[in-house]
Amino acid sequence: MNTLLKYLGVLILLIGVVILAVPFLTGGMSNTILIAGISLIIIGYLGHIFLNKKFQ
Repeated sequence: MNTLLKYLGVLILLIGVVILAVPFLTGGMSNTILIAGISLIIIGYLGHIFLNKKFQ
């Protein structure tokens, strides 16, 4: 269980990257998609740092 929680931040970060990559490849970018994608990337990055310190 701790291993899964340790990588939760990375999974959220990758979801943010997919949210940005798919509309880029299909050509349907909007500000809402950009904000959602970058928000998930930032939350995933900070979550990864916090969770690694907590479960290490």
